[in-house]
Amino acid sequence: MPIHDQLSPDLCNCLALRQATRHVTQYYDGYLSPAGLRTTQFSILSKLARMKTATINAMADEMVMDRTTLGRTVQPLERDGLIEVRRGREDRRSRELHLTDAGKARLRQATSAWEQAQRGFEAAFGGKRAASMRALLREAVATDLGPVADDATQQEA
Repeated sequence: MPIHDQLSPDLCNCLALRQATRHVTQYYDGYLSPAGLRTTQFSILSKLARMKTATINAMADEMVMDRTTLGRTVQPLERDGLIEVRRGREDRRSRELHLTDAGKARLRQATSAWEQAQRGFEAAFGGKRAASMRALLREAVATDLGPVADDATQQEA
């Protein structure tokens, strides 16, 4: 059977997850935009508020993000005075993120908008289904999918 007959976008887990993520992110971004934040920025500020301080590497792990992607996402937050990036206290080579007073204020402002988005999502999707979905997605994140073998990325000749 030719390869194109085997490929079906309807069967691709990655595509389904990315489409759902984009759809939901656009929805939440609409609520957060008056506070001057995007969903990922809100999540970083929220996690940082709970963690008090975090190294770039620890935050990247928490966010399940590449370190360089996190660095680019943090830049506008630092530029706007919402977070400070400082040298690590224990390891001077590391960089730590700290939530500023302005960041705390922006997070408070954005939290009410996030709560509205959360209520709207759960009204449309169902509270129990949303809770089940979050649990399944956390399980997916915890799954060790393992490294990609070099030969798996090579197309057979």
